[in-house]
Amino acid sequence: MNNMTLYVKKESPIHTVDPLTKLLFAFFSITLTYILSNHLPVLMILLTTFIILLTGKVFKYILPVIGVSFLLIISIIIVQGFFHPSRATVLFEVGPISIYKEGFSIAFLIALRVINMVAAFGVLILTTKPDDLVNALLHKGLSPRFGYVLLSVLQIIPQMVSLTGKITDAQRARGMETEGTLWLRFKSFIPLLGPVVLNSLNETRERSIALEIRGFNAKGKRTYLRETEIYRHSLSLKILMTVIFISVIVWRFVL
Repeated sequence: MNNMTLYVKKESPIHTVDPLTKLLFAFFSITLTYILSNHLPVLMILLTTFIILLTGKVFKYILPVIGVSFLLIISIIIVQGFFHPSRATVLFEVGPISIYKEGFSIAFLIALRVINMVAAFGVLILTTKPDDLVNALLHKGLSPRFGYVLLSVLQIIPQMVSLTGKITDAQRARGMETEGTLWLRFKSFIPLLGPVVLNSLNETRERSIALEIRGFNAKGKRTYLRETEIYRHSLSLKILMTVIFISVIVWRFVL
């Protein structure tokens, strides 16, 4: 994984697919899980997303992100299972708390949607270079300013993690204790916040200066350092996904 991005360099069929096709897949996959109200179709969409991640050899990289989202999922299960208005059938009890079947069913559906949302974005982010994605969008008419914002968003988390690691190593070299009890780690985390924030602001300033020097605000027709490669099955995949998407909408709301 690149320190500056979440992109994972692998040789796989998914990596060769163009960024806009993967962006369309993420949009369709996430939208369909919210259109459908039954567990089985949503689960099938999630399994399809997992298969794509496995094909792209990046499934293990999305697991930590899904793990973080489990905190949200557990809270949803507790709130929906215990407080849902239509609760009637007790599914199981945790001490004095009763989890009801009706609320748990809705919570499970929401959990599938959340996991699929994370996994679908993982297909896009983990198998696509941010530069390629932004360049593809710029070729389609996206404003360079929005392109810069999007690229910054895609890079900010890896940059912050990398910067935090460097500052932590520097503080350790100066004798700061960063390992041990939870309280000790918390105390060592506080002094890291200042340097991380200040360095991030400094990097933002340096980047803005570099963009101005390179003519970011220049008017006129823009040229590109490298052209976006055309994926030969792009049109077929987009048509297939669009047909499936429209078919599901018709089945859900018309039939």
